[in-house]
Amino acid sequence: MTASPQPVETFDLVIFGGTGDLALRKLLPALYHRYTDGQIPDDSRIIGIAREGLDDEGYRDNLRKVLVKDGNAGKVEDFLKLVSYRSLDARKDDGWDDFAELMGKDPNRIRVFYLSTSPDLFVDICNRLGKYGLNKGQSRVVLEKPIGHDLKSANQINDDVGRFFDESQTFRIDHYLGKETVQNLLALRFGNALFEPLWNAEHIDHVQITVAETLGVGQRAGYYDHAGALRDMVQNHILQLLCMLAMEPPSSLSPDAVRDEKLKVLRSLKPINESNAAQLTVRGQYRAGSAEGQAVPGYLDELKDHKSNTETFVAVKAEIANWRWAGVPFYLRTGKRLPDRVSEITVVFKAVPHSIFDPSAGPLQQNRLVLRLQPDEDIKLWLTIKHPGPGGLRLRHVPLDMSFAEAFGVQQPDAYERLLLDVVRGNPTLFMRRDEVEAAWRWADPILAAWADSGEAPRPYTSGTWGPSAAVALIERDGRTWNEDSE
Repeated sequence: MTASPQPVETFDLVIFGGTGDLALRKLLPALYHRYTDGQIPDDSRIIGIAREGLDDEGYRDNLRKVLVKDGNAGKVEDFLKLVSYRSLDARKDDGWDDFAELMGKDPNRIRVFYLSTSPDLFVDICNRLGKYGLNKGQSRVVLEKPIGHDLKSANQINDDVGRFFDESQTFRIDHYLGKETVQNLLALRFGNALFEPLWNAEHIDHVQITVAETLGVGQRAGYYDHAGALRDMVQNHILQLLCMLAMEPPSSLSPDAVRDEKLKVLRSLKPINESNAAQLTVRGQYRAGSAEGQAVPGYLDELKDHKSNTETFVAVKAEIANWRWAGVPFYLRTGKRLPDRVSEITVVFKAVPHSIFDPSAGPLQQNRLVLRLQPDEDIKLWLTIKHPGPGGLRLRHVPLDMSFAEAFGVQQPDAYERLLLDVVRGNPTLFMRRDEVEAAWRWADPILAAWADSGEAPRPYTSGTWGPSAAVALIERDGRTWNEDSE
């Protein structure tokens, strides 16, 4: 029998950037779903902050249009009673006195300030929150990625925010860590006797992590051209997935026990720099082609700049220099305008040392554990079995398949649903500690520098394909292939 979700304490949650895409498409619907499950008390407050001149009803109308398709109107209207709006500019004084009065002075009330804004506004917002004493007591601040564009800028942001919110109050969010499949990595590895004895270089041949998107940069072109795929996806999302996969068993699930082990992984990554970046990395940029049956323009056409060297695709062969993983390659790739929208981890085990089967039985394939994060969260363990029926022994490679939706008969919660309530509870386990951010940038910065120094343009690839041919060569010259099973 499934236990009912436990409600959290009454809280105030303020979303700076409250009219933005993230707030309306992800954050507020996530809070609504937790409200309908009875986890958010009716005396909590959710306040959107932006520069647009809306009033409470205008803001609720915008949100109502998003939420009505998710449930009955009665629940939507009940939820909207918790929601209000204030027009504020982070760099101007107007309205801040009234906002501080609205928030009140009770240091025991949980207050969450979610900065869904450009990072260049972080310090202005935190400065004003500190000026009005809103950083005291049980106040917490949530920082969206990217935390800087390199180690130096990340340190500056962390220093600036740290003047007003200490480390225990600062929650650096990576929504991938809230996904159900990522959570199941912990249960799968440390809750079962089956996998952990095999989770090492003696038994695992290699690991693949793929985060593929069919979309182009669209309206994010301005931001994306200053970031690129390595900063946007690899330095944060993909490295965090790698940490969860590769870390040593923590002593407990306490926040620092888990994050200490993740940090060790980041610090054990073999350096990639000007001496080996050409052999271990591939970067690409999509050209015109087709996506989801439609003709689509190339990156430079969307950007309206035919000189950009920003990468929209990255493949990396990474290695972890420790006893557990020595010699095991981790192939990482991410890109836009790829054939499928899919995020998955593939753990490929070593082949059996000797086959006793007649070649006519069919090829022996390596066991694979595939953890899919999106679009449908599930876990598949690919095994070799005998094909049923007479006519001799014939081998087949088939998956033991667990779809979460089918197994539990419920819609899986969005990652933000878990993470937002974790902030309210003050649980930072699934959030990045400052030293994690720094370690990730220390690994990524030399790659970016090597690319810049080489002067080479990203390799072109046609939209709707799996990136440049060099990305295929990156893994195939090691005698391996990318996992692209659609089933």
